[in-house]
Amino acid sequence: MEDRLIVRKIKDGTVIDHIPAGRALDVLKILGISGKEGMTVALVMNVESRKLGRKDIVKIENRFLKPEEVDKIALIAPTATINIVRDYEVVEKRRVVVPDEIVGILKCVNPLCISNSPREPVVPRIAVVSRQPLKLRCTYCDEEFGEEALSQLVSQ
Repeated sequence: MEDRLIVRKIKDGTVIDHIPAGRALDVLKILGISGKEGMTVALVMNVESRKLGRKDIVKIENRFLKPEEVDKIALIAPTATINIVRDYEVVEKRRVVVPDEIVGILKCVNPLCISNSPREPVVPRIAVVSRQPLKLRCTYCDEEFGEEALSQLVSQ
């Protein structure tokens, strides 16, 4: 018997591959996909991977990601690759990259930071100090924090 996954190709859309095992549902949540939108979504979790040992894959038909969505995915799944599919062919393949600065995606963990004040029209700006392990610093108050701040991405 053939040892391959049987998941139908998509005609047009996005395939997010090499997601660390167990993170596919977080990726769907970040993208605002609940399953009620009517689009075709294929989700494969905990499949064997030569690179990662185990990985998840998400295929979304007729949807292409915005740059800010790719930045969010990079934060929770830094090993992910984004494949753009048109007419059943992969026309673009790229790895996600954690940006040097995260603007308007994450809030500072310091509740006293000016970026958390409802009376100040300040867009949160977070500098990436280290990618492995993830270490972030608020541009306004210099508060440093790590991956614990990423839970706010999937709780929004």
